[in-house]
Order: sequence, then structure tokens, then C-alpha cells
Amino acid sequence: MKIDLAKLDVAGAHGFMVGAILPRPIAWVSTIGEDGVCNLAPFSFFTGLSSKPAVVGFGVGAKRDGRKKDTLVNVEFSKDFVINIVTEAIGAAMNKTSGEYPSHVDEFKEAGLTAIKSDLVKPPRVAESPVNLECRLLQILEFGAPPRINRFVIGEVLLAHVRDDLWKNGVIQGDKLRAVGRMGEDFYCRTLDRFEMKRPKIGP
Repeated sequence: MKIDLAKLDVAGAHGFMVGAILPRPIAWVSTIGEDGVCNLAPFSFFTGLSSKPAVVGFGVGAKRDGRKKDTLVNVEFSKDFVINIVTEAIGAAMNKTSGEYPSHVDEFKEAGLTAIKSDLVKPPRVAESPVNLECRLLQILEFGAPPRINRFVIGEVLLAHVRDDLWKNGVIQGDKLRAVGRMGEDFYCRTLDRFEMKRPKIGP
């Protein structure tokens, strides 16, 4: 089967992308607005772009009526954000924050989460998340045309917070982290079923 993505409507194109790119890590992004209200929302178009400097990025679609989502509005205002890693233990709370709440609603409170002060950026961190990345905005890329403009937010990681028991020999212990990934539709996956493949050594 050959699929011309340009001929799909918005829902069809989105469905294809989230069904083909699997599994996807989740950026649970905390921001703060001009009114001082905190926002917390998950985004699964998320990846690392560079190691040194440490640069990450996540995609933000528009609301159904074409308006910018609160996360994007807040990032444009404060020029910073925090990415909180989602684990099995807090998966249900993450899902609760995925709702399209009014701008004046604090999703930390809605989901029963603890907001703790960040060291270098204005938005708070999720205390229940074992890994938090404090980020400063570098660039926002735009794709598409109104009203369905998609944006990709790029930020530099200024400081990382990692729970002590997860850090060993300079790496995060993935088996202890128990992160979850996003699948298509309403499905998620666990990261415990793993296998190892050594990279081939080529040449002398």
C-alpha cells in the first residue's frame, strides 16, 4: 500500500504519524504563564537533538479552533520550560493532564501533583517525576498553514535532576526508571521488555 500523506486530512495524517512512529517518549512539559498560573501537559513528538550542548525538542499542535495551546503561549512568554519524564507510577496523573483545560486551570492541582521550585528556570518541576530537565528556549520552528500550524519547540537543557537511586556509573538505570512510551490511539507501552544488540565493530 502506498499512502500520499499530502492527500490525507488533518486527522488522517495525524493518525498515520502516531501509528507509524512507535514507541514515542513523552515530554511532560511544565510551564508558567504571564498570569502566574502553572501549566502541565504531555507531548509525544519528543526527542533529543544534541548531547553537548544538551538540546531537546517537542512538537506542539494547535487547538481544534486553531489557537495556540497554553504550553506554547507560556513558553513564548517565559522563554523556558521543564520536561518531566513519565513513569508507570505517574502515568495516570500524566493522562489526566492531557485534557484541554481552560488557561486559568493549574494542571498540577488537577492531577494531585507536587510542584517544586526549579533552580534555573521559572516553571516548577513535577516532584513525583524521577527525572526533570530544566530548559531554556532556543528556537520555535513552524510547519503547515493556518489554522493548523504545528510548532517544534527547541530548548537547551540547563540542569538535570535525577533521583539518586537511578544514577549509576554515569548513566540512568533504565530498568529502574520504568518509563512509559506513547503508542497509537489511546495506547501506551512499558519499557521493561528489552533485549540487547551490540553495535558491530567495523575496520581495525
